[in-house]
Amino acid sequence: MIATLDQIFILLRNWLVGFLPHNWQAAASAVLGVIAILCVFPGLFALTTVMERKGLGRMQNRIGPNRVGPFGIFQPVADGIKSLTKEDIVPLSADAVVHFLAPLVLVVVVFMGFAVLPMGRNMVLVDMDAGLLFFFAMGASTELSVFMAGWSSRNKYSLLGAMRAIAQMISYEVPMLMSSLAVVMIAGSLSLSKIVEAQNRYTWGLPHWYVFTPWGFFGLMTFSIAAMAETNRSPFDLPEGESELVAGYFTEYSGFKFALFFLGEYVGMFSIAGLGATLFLGGWSAPFSFLQWVPSWIWFFGKLMVAMCLFVWIRGTLPRLRQDQLMNFAWKFVLPLTLVNLLVTAMWHFLGHGWARWVVCSAVLVGVYALMGQVGMKKGHFGPRSYRYAD
Repeated sequence: MIATLDQIFILLRNWLVGFLPHNWQAAASAVLGVIAILCVFPGLFALTTVMERKGLGRMQNRIGPNRVGPFGIFQPVADGIKSLTKEDIVPLSADAVVHFLAPLVLVVVVFMGFAVLPMGRNMVLVDMDAGLLFFFAMGASTELSVFMAGWSSRNKYSLLGAMRAIAQMISYEVPMLMSSLAVVMIAGSLSLSKIVEAQNRYTWGLPHWYVFTPWGFFGLMTFSIAAMAETNRSPFDLPEGESELVAGYFTEYSGFKFALFFLGEYVGMFSIAGLGATLFLGGWSAPFSFLQWVPSWIWFFGKLMVAMCLFVWIRGTLPRLRQDQLMNFAWKFVLPLTLVNLLVTAMWHFLGHGWARWVVCSAVLVGVYALMGQVGMKKGHFGPRSYRYAD
């Protein structure tokens, strides 16, 4: 019964495709997987928007959505109807074709990243050997859609927002990739399924997740920072700075095309959070050996939603950075720390088993972190925020 519940979606798919001729079954299986992804994650997007607006409301001592449906849970439905019925306005001087394609490209490439994410035992659409490489290739394509949106709008604010976004995404894409490379060095594979299997082991009931190692913990921290910047989440949401850029690269978008950008941002958050859980938190594996009876897909989506709650919490806690602080933080702190973490990962591998590698690797990482923080604070590269008020 437990094994059946764990593989319920695989069994259901196999049952459905069993009605088709043998030559069609492989294609039908892929189509069903795509349909499942296109249904599940937009549904999670709707639930997350309610959760975020209510969570931020509580943090800011207000109620949040409470008019549409019981406790405001139908607010996403109202938002969707509003987006579908609003007038689609395109600037007269805009490049209409590129302006139309930009949000579509963003949504398509973001959804393609889910093709290689193992969402449960045997629950991966395409189990390729270079799955991590494919994921980052799709993630890098979002920069093209952002540039298309800013350039085609023929609006200086949109173009400036697009340039900001591209500079930010490239700056933080490098440390995010370097953080993931540490996992590849230990697992010895670019396959996300094999990376999860390498962590699906237990000693005294505790998992062998990479986050429970010095290099894995620092890798997860740098990965999380880069992930927030990649998805333009606060405090890294400078491309959408309304006080300077109106709304950034999608200033000239309205109606359903604006909703597609909104959808792409949230689905991108799900995608990157899923990758972080896969690389550092064991993916679909259970946190304790005695909980392995729980279906694997529940653990994956549970970790995903915990990550989304952290995204919301950070948004309600931290103020927005300045552009110079953002870039300095990426190139002068996060990137050097990820490079040191790669060196420590190699030390962890070659020092062998025992307590010595724990002491040495932890000491190196903590020492470098403290040293870089002190040097950066003294030189003014990053430090406490200063506020000035008009008299």
